[in-house]
Amino acid sequence: MDAFFDQIGQFIQTNQDWAGPIIFLLTLGESMLIIGILIPATALLLLTGGLIGTGTLSPWSPLIWGIAGAIVGDAISYAFGRWLGPTMLRRWPFSTQRTAVARARLFFSRYGFASVLMGRFLGPFRSTVPTVAGIMAMKHTRFQLANVISAVLWVPAMLTPGYLAARSAGALQDTQHAGLIIGFVLSIVFGLALIVMFLRKRPQAANGRSRRR
Repeated sequence: MDAFFDQIGQFIQTNQDWAGPIIFLLTLGESMLIIGILIPATALLLLTGGLIGTGTLSPWSPLIWGIAGAIVGDAISYAFGRWLGPTMLRRWPFSTQRTAVARARLFFSRYGFASVLMGRFLGPFRSTVPTVAGIMAMKHTRFQLANVISAVLWVPAMLTPGYLAARSAGALQDTQHAGLIIGFVLSIVFGLALIVMFLRKRPQAANGRSRRR
């Protein structure tokens, strides 16, 4: 797997025009149930962030393609879950992932909309929560809203560490890239703050309902 990882990284570095489509396929695949376990998209996004930091790659192509791949991958997983319903869990290869799916169902039942937002950032849930959301018949508009928001936050979050590591050797001379990364960090902090606020309110609402009963 390490050799395969190195080959993809080298290919991205030497074939910059293909960087965007490759990132699209990686983020799409990592969002798919079963397949996502086998695809090291997170590690390759960190590497891509480093290439952006050194000026080897423009940030826009990996960003746009990566976000698009993450959105499409989650949408496909959701559509499969919605189409097949609970019966899909009894079919191979989904039946081999019962423990992961059970945890994702509990996670989704507890946090609902926020689970789709947070699931993108939590490795064990990234490829299972969208399918579970479909199985649990989450409303399409609510799912897609969470899907898009999480993708827009997740891809920059994965690129940022590699970018900062590559730029840490010297001062940020490219003001355009500096402004871009500051915008990424602020958007991530803002998005995570919204998630934390949502999770704090949800238990309070649940306690209020239990008291009224």
